Amino acid sequence: MAQQNFVDYVKICCRTGAGGAGSAHLLRTRTTAKGGPDGGDGGRGGHIILKGNKQLWTLLHLKYQKHIIASRGENGGDSLKTGANGKDIILEVPLGTIARDVETGKIDCEITEHDETVILVAGGRGGLGNANFKSATNQTPRYAQPGEPGKTEWKILELKVLADVGLVGFPNAGKSTLLSVLTAAKPKIANYAFTTLVPNLGIVKYRDTRSFVMADIPGIIEKAHEGKGIGHRFLRHIERNSVLLFMIPCDTESIQKEYNILLNELKQFNPELLDKPRILAITKSDMIDDELKDLLRPEIPQNIPHLFISAIAQQGLTELKDLLWQTINQ
Repeated sequence: MAQQNFVDYVKICCRTGAGGAGSAHLLRTRTTAKGGPDGGDGGRGGHIILKGNKQLWTLLHLKYQKHIIASRGENGGDSLKTGANGKDIILEVPLGTIARDVETGKIDCEITEHDETVILVAGGRGGLGNANFKSATNQTPRYAQPGEPGKTEWKILELKVLADVGLVGFPNAGKSTLLSVLTAAKPKIANYAFTTLVPNLGIVKYRDTRSFVMADIPGIIEKAHEGKGIGHRFLRHIERNSVLLFMIPCDTESIQKEYNILLNELKQFNPELLDKPRILAITKSDMIDDELKDLLRPEIPQNIPHLFISAIAQQGLTELKDLLWQTINQ
């Protein structure tokens, strides 16, 4: 997917429809000169609804649609006729979308399943007709309820990529290269930092027609949790990954130090990320022999499964897929 077409954040103004007014009509026919109340209720104003669509991967279609306006409900009529409801506006969004209120910052809902629907902002209720107010002591009420006004609320829609495996590492750790080798995805690959500016998704084919989804997240840098680099824009995507694959090149200054920095950034952003299963891949391992691998082992954290891999030389990839599949399905 072209980077300029990947949109994971939009701010929209939602304006729902007002409810229709109830009718205060009194029954009048050729044979009934003074009939009782027969005013119907007003129709409900249109809702603004979010609906999950597994075919969508971005919020691009909402980027230039700042104002979402639903129609008002119709007024009630005579003969107890209820007014028509206002037309609902349905916004289809990718799975993994959360909706947040701009003023309070509170999360209103999360869309995680296909065809899941949630009312983001409700339309105004229709007013009751005068027939609802008839009683033994008030047999001819000449009043009815007005419709409830619609609401105008600003909402933020954020997409958190849903994937089985999320690739975590500094820029130029080889994440995009691994994704391009294991999947049919074609991420941009170059020898400079922040080549990847948006998450890339790919499907990894496994044994017996099985598969899992892998996400290449833009590289983390120190103090990313404070917004440095691309900061929060990509850290939130890691929240929806089942397994985190840490990728550290074999030629880094210190594997342990780099791993601790990555782990600290995740902890500072959201401590719950540390509860996810983690695997460590030492990348670019075609540059070193077995003797150098043995010298590196004391630097490798002991509390995490690790492998030496090379995406370019196709080394250790089968073992990596086996370990990932086993971890995902534990």
